[in-house]
Amino acid sequence: MKDSIHTYFKVGLISFMAFPSMGKGEEPKTADYIRRIARDDYFDAIELTWIKDAEQKKEVKKILDSAHMTVCYGAFPRLLTTGMNANHLDEGERQKAEKTLLEAIDEAAYFGAEGMAFLSGKWEAATKEQSYAQLLKTTRKLCDYAGPKNIRIEVELFDYDIAKASLIGPASLAARFASDMRETYRNFGLVIDLSHIPMCRESPEYVIRTLRPYLTHFHLGNTVCTDPGAPGYGDEHQRFGFPNGSNDTPQVLEYLRALKNEGFFNARDPYILSFEIKPWQDEDPELVIANAKRVLNRAWALLED
Repeated sequence: MKDSIHTYFKVGLISFMAFPSMGKGEEPKTADYIRRIARDDYFDAIELTWIKDAEQKKEVKKILDSAHMTVCYGAFPRLLTTGMNANHLDEGERQKAEKTLLEAIDEAAYFGAEGMAFLSGKWEAATKEQSYAQLLKTTRKLCDYAGPKNIRIEVELFDYDIAKASLIGPASLAARFASDMRETYRNFGLVIDLSHIPMCRESPEYVIRTLRPYLTHFHLGNTVCTDPGAPGYGDEHQRFGFPNGSNDTPQVLEYLRALKNEGFFNARDPYILSFEIKPWQDEDPELVIANAKRVLNRAWALLED
């Protein structure tokens, strides 16, 4: 493409994946990490998660107010680090998940985020429809609460049988869920991640075409998911070029091509396209970030006008 990618997307970074010690909301260097990202003008957007310390939270807000970045909020660690499940069949357990997600909306509003994303929980084949109904109940409550705050609620598709084993899930079920939600709520959308597409044994073209009316946000990363014996097997979001990885420059190009063909290049109101990448073991986060930029730049250069 001759035009800059920043013409058509707000390129972002999921801060708590690039710096995974932030995931529990207790990293004392959180404000420093956010500042390092905000100083990099490659990034138009940043995705945050919970920050438990009040002073850190104030400092991060100050940074974001100065940086002129689009902010989004990922509530995934609130669920994954605690074992909570937004579609738990036990009503008390479902309400625990709902409570922390309502708190996430408040925190997202504090940071000026335009969206709050979360993932569905684990499920069993015999009770799949009951889990589906529970997830609808939770998500409707979140949309009701977030609407007056002008915050969009988003569910991200994860794998359904490898690592997270989330209800949502396959593109077909995600489309059904989004359709049910959109009957009543305009502030609902879906997030897809290139990392999760091969884990669901699907292709970018199929997922994007199937979910086109409901997609509001995009993630980009790698995964190791074909060999259970390979290092890093599962949902670990390794750098591009990682051994046995499913995604690299050709797959990023395929993803961009599918987004272009389905009309998601929007110069007037760009979608967020964020790196969801994580250092493996003792890798340097900033090298992993630079790696991702190089891959995206190369894929963009190869994309047809």
